[in-house]
Amino acid sequence: MRAVVYSQTGGPEVLRVVERPAPEPGSDEVRVAVQVSGVNPTDWKARRASGGDGQLPFPEVVPNQDGAGTVDAVGDGVDPSRLGERVWLWEAAWQRADGTAQEYVVLPERQAVRLQDGVSFDVGASLGIPALTAHRCLTVSELGPHRLAPGVLAGRTVLVAGGAGAVGHAAIQLARWAGARVVTTVSGDDKARLAHAAGANHVVNYRSSDAADQIRRFAPAGVDILVEVAPAANAALDGAVLAPNGTVAAYATDGGSELGLAVGDLMSRNIRYQFVLVYTVPRAAKDEAVAGVVAAVGDGVLPVGADAGLPLHRFALEQTAEAHGAVEGGAVGKVLIDVG
Repeated sequence: MRAVVYSQTGGPEVLRVVERPAPEPGSDEVRVAVQVSGVNPTDWKARRASGGDGQLPFPEVVPNQDGAGTVDAVGDGVDPSRLGERVWLWEAAWQRADGTAQEYVVLPERQAVRLQDGVSFDVGASLGIPALTAHRCLTVSELGPHRLAPGVLAGRTVLVAGGAGAVGHAAIQLARWAGARVVTTVSGDDKARLAHAAGANHVVNYRSSDAADQIRRFAPAGVDILVEVAPAANAALDGAVLAPNGTVAAYATDGGSELGLAVGDLMSRNIRYQFVLVYTVPRAAKDEAVAGVVAAVGDGVLPVGADAGLPLHRFALEQTAEAHGAVEGGAVGKVLIDVG
């Protein structure tokens, strides 16, 4: 089978296509014939060993956490009825050597989730890390809920920072499905159109001098849940628009910036900051997120494509280096690799 691998850290140029034997599933594992592989920022950061000691955890690594395909072999302990099942994959490469940038991948069966009839592999490969991160961000408030479903966020206002990104896109769609009023911030008109297409009720250019006032006009009582991509850069804006007992769910690091907070003001309003790294959230929370995303997809939520607010950028397996370069370069939308 064809697989994309790297055996040293570095830029996209360290990725290469090789031939290797198809893996066999072990106990409680499935093998998936990958049709589409999804690329996330964490994939190129892992390749560069960003934030680590510069060493790879394995001698050779296949990148990419997300993907979609068809179960074509099962190990001991797995129901044989899963053979032929269309699935979406999550965290394929987390603490493992083999991600989805290859024709066949073996992983624990719980990480291969049935993809409902009529839902495309493109949607499946775009779920994973973005959708699970968005679900977690929307469910960390002490007021609940623990799992998203229609109506569970009714009466609440959600602010999604960076609504044109993959996580922001999923957060807008999931929050609207759950009944929230959603405002999002973007950096320009093109991204504003994408955020509106995703379903945002109101879009604000965060570069505007009156961004906080615009958000407050939409949400006079303040924002209840804030899905934050840039907690350091946006700290002042966030503090100005949060409602009492509001929650900031921060899933990115501003490139490692330190976060300065006006503690007295935030304390007086009982503001909660929750940092989110989807790979290390508790297993129960991960199961809730998977179940919530499955339900949302079943209701027709989380579509992809420019009309849905998430343009697709397609590459062949042999172009995986270019695909990683596109994500690293800040491509707006979702980068997909056609494997099958």
